[in-house]
Amino acid sequence: MQHVSAMRRWRTTRRSPQWRTRYGVLALLVVMCCCFGCFHHSKEMFASLPDRYKVDLGQLQVRSDIDIADDDPLLDELRQLKREITSKLELPAPHRSVVVHLFADAERYSAYMQKNHPNLPTRRAFFIGSPTELAVYAHWSPNVGEDLRHEYTHGILHASLKTVPLWLDEGLAEYFEIQASDLQRRHPEHTPRLALALKNGWRPDLARLEQIETVDAMQRADYQESWAWIHYLLHEAPDGRMLLIDYCKSLQKSDKPPRFADQLAAHFPDPEIRLASYISLSLSESH
Repeated sequence: MQHVSAMRRWRTTRRSPQWRTRYGVLALLVVMCCCFGCFHHSKEMFASLPDRYKVDLGQLQVRSDIDIADDDPLLDELRQLKREITSKLELPAPHRSVVVHLFADAERYSAYMQKNHPNLPTRRAFFIGSPTELAVYAHWSPNVGEDLRHEYTHGILHASLKTVPLWLDEGLAEYFEIQASDLQRRHPEHTPRLALALKNGWRPDLARLEQIETVDAMQRADYQESWAWIHYLLHEAPDGRMLLIDYCKSLQKSDKPPRFADQLAAHFPDPEIRLASYISLSLSESH
């Protein structure tokens, strides 16, 4: 009401046409500046990290746009995942915390990632480790559970080991992104694609896989093969789990990881042939 009254008083006040023109231009500039300032401010906020809700669970910290309780089933699942990974691989106690930045939606998440990590490819979630933070970036969606299990696995590994070879890092993340309710951790996409690749002439090659050092160089088939090696070692290979445990122990101290392909070949002959048979027989039959 006060605003309307002021406008009415201005309209009933006699002024020269030139004054009215200058005043109108000035008023327009003020409104434009204010609107731009509000837009710029909201854009900055839109591309900022979630900080409205915070949950601290020791070495798991969650920063979320949406209210989440510390006993939320999603967080319970992550805590159980940490216990399973550290137990299965006999990892040491993590020496760093993992921070999960959970955005309200894909738009908020994309705006932040494009502003702060413009060189990264477009993906639903990311783990980014640095000397200052081990961080998971994800957003609420129907896939949030799978995304967090995958990325949080990266966080646990990097919080526990001095170095993590890429094939091992991604293979374990692909393995543990499947819910624990599936005791066999059968990946619904990898098994049929690997079986088809074998029919088309592809063969596993762990030595080649170990030479890939950057995410940009890793193709879909490499993620699938990494998962297959982990699955084979944990479910089929003679003493496969112990081989992984011993390898992880060597990664607690080494900046340059030893070649796991050599260790595997020394333990039993023709591991690539064994993996191919496992994919075409055991995995394909159980899928």
